[in-house]
Amino acid sequence: MAEEIEEAKKENEDYSGSSITVLEGLEAVRVRPAMYIGSTDIRGLHHLVWEVVDNSVDEALAGFCNHIEISILPGNGIRVTDNGRGIPTDIHPKEHVGTIEVVMTKLHAGGKFDSNSYKVSAGLHGVGVSCVNALSNKLVVSVRRNGRVVEQEFSKGVPCVPQKDIGPSDGTTGTSVTFYPDDTIFTETVYVYETLATRFRELAFLMSGLRLTLTDERDPEKIQTDTFCFPGGVSEFVRYVDEHRTPLFQEPIHLVLPDGQFPLEVAMWYNDGYQENFFSFVNNVNTYDGGTHVTGFKTALTRIIGKFAQDMPKGKKEAQITSDDIREGLTAVIAIKVSQPQFEGQTKRKLGNSEIASYVNSAFGAKLEEYFQENPSAIKVILDKVYNAAVAREAAHRARTLARRKNVLESGGLPGKLADCSSRDPKQCEMFIVEGDSAGGSAKMGRNREFQAILPLRGKILNVEKASLHRVLETEEIQNLVNAIGTGIGTEFKMEKLRYDKIVIMTDADVDGSHIQTLLLTFFFRYMRPLIDEGHIYLAMPPLYKLKVGQKDTYLFDEDAKDKAMAEIADKKNVTITRFKGLGEMSPEQLNETTMDPKRRFLKQCHVEDSILADQIFSMLMGEDVEPRRKFIESNAYRVLNDLDI
Repeated sequence: MAEEIEEAKKENEDYSGSSITVLEGLEAVRVRPAMYIGSTDIRGLHHLVWEVVDNSVDEALAGFCNHIEISILPGNGIRVTDNGRGIPTDIHPKEHVGTIEVVMTKLHAGGKFDSNSYKVSAGLHGVGVSCVNALSNKLVVSVRRNGRVVEQEFSKGVPCVPQKDIGPSDGTTGTSVTFYPDDTIFTETVYVYETLATRFRELAFLMSGLRLTLTDERDPEKIQTDTFCFPGGVSEFVRYVDEHRTPLFQEPIHLVLPDGQFPLEVAMWYNDGYQENFFSFVNNVNTYDGGTHVTGFKTALTRIIGKFAQDMPKGKKEAQITSDDIREGLTAVIAIKVSQPQFEGQTKRKLGNSEIASYVNSAFGAKLEEYFQENPSAIKVILDKVYNAAVAREAAHRARTLARRKNVLESGGLPGKLADCSSRDPKQCEMFIVEGDSAGGSAKMGRNREFQAILPLRGKILNVEKASLHRVLETEEIQNLVNAIGTGIGTEFKMEKLRYDKIVIMTDADVDGSHIQTLLLTFFFRYMRPLIDEGHIYLAMPPLYKLKVGQKDTYLFDEDAKDKAMAEIADKKNVTITRFKGLGEMSPEQLNETTMDPKRRFLKQCHVEDSILADQIFSMLMGEDVEPRRKFIESNAYRVLNDLDI
């Protein structure tokens, strides 16, 4: 012990200026990539593409580009080509090297810092494309400008050669960036076509004059390509989002304020559903976490509709209308252009400019009031919807209050069927949601009582996509679920009250089990969305088969695994295969070994990659409209034919 203390003292004494590491150039990006692109997983991988495309979009915003081509190349490289002005290719007056090299290797270099070059831009920080360069094994920039083609190649942020003139151009201008992500940095290097397509479809909605073409060239025999261009802009965006919902009036409300201090465009549409959906953008960047522009929008909406509500019939005035009532069933897209946006973080998920809230409140509010004065039928339909929402909310409040009183009196606030764990540290605890008392009994005996809780559900929970909030809260199984988790739901959700770090849906590997999973995921997505966003929801993956070869047992999780295992066995005389029909027929020991033991189990973590697509899928598969669901089933039935026992 004394020796360890002396060694520690020596280390402290040796702490000097030489102990300080200085990272030059792009070294900091390679050492701490998540600080610049958010993560090094699949999301960070796609973020590289967003950063490069943002530069081309900035050219479109400035009026110099109307077509961007994105290609996924063999080897999972990306090529982004635009028909803008092209990156300047002259020698930089201060750095005394080619401007391409300056742009690609200097963290804070770019035209976005000069208001004369770009009035608005998606790329604010001047670090985007240089970060892509730093995190790529190979990156090549090709510029068509002044009748010439100039290229430069880089590797891991370092120039391989100076920029060079390789000959005359074809008469066009623009920039092409080709890069291959560094597989020593990223945990995943395979691009997902649909993820890219979703983002570029989004961009095309936001910029009505811009055409984006996405091509997957990885398989020469199956080249896939899509072109996105929407003359109707954000109005078409709202139509797309609400494709599987029933609108309350024929056309979306589309308000454009192009000439103000901050050019603003809003499209909004009410449907007969119960959810609110907001999609917000700043300079075409999706601000997933909202920001001051969304705050201004909500304030104006509440103020203006509240003003018109004063003229409602006397009987309807008795209902106390809230902002939540006003936004029920609303789908809205808010897109604003800001010359000097202040994003919270390099990944630009939230706008922070304080002046934007008051501007949007004033400018949008005035435009919306004018629209309602000219379209009295629209505001009448909306007010009827709002009043019905207020009545339902008050009923929900009564149901919630009654449920709370009942739970407090009967079970101290926790559902009686919950077999809780002994630990009170939420970070260490996990709760398994199981179907029925039979599976619940096996799970209770097979669990680790220290940190694993079991909540059995009786049958299938309510499909919340088709129900109002008060009906949701009247359902006993949902009451039990909400009380066990502890966070509350909807507007009352508080993450700090979460009782379990992992909430695991554990159902049978059959059709009924899949249906229960879907119903639970619908509930979590609609009413407890932060649990999904922050990675607290999991699906347990119980085995389908037990393969016994002699005295050795092997658990197999799907048909492919079974077929592969059987193919590898030469002598099949002492082979026995057991098909598990449900969790209830597994012994507690088997359930622990295969599904509950953290060291041996297999869990799937749920997260939302694409909010728009997820919303559409839940609406289509779980909503009231039957026809879209029928078409989906008919077009996708072939995918499951091989799994059917026919």
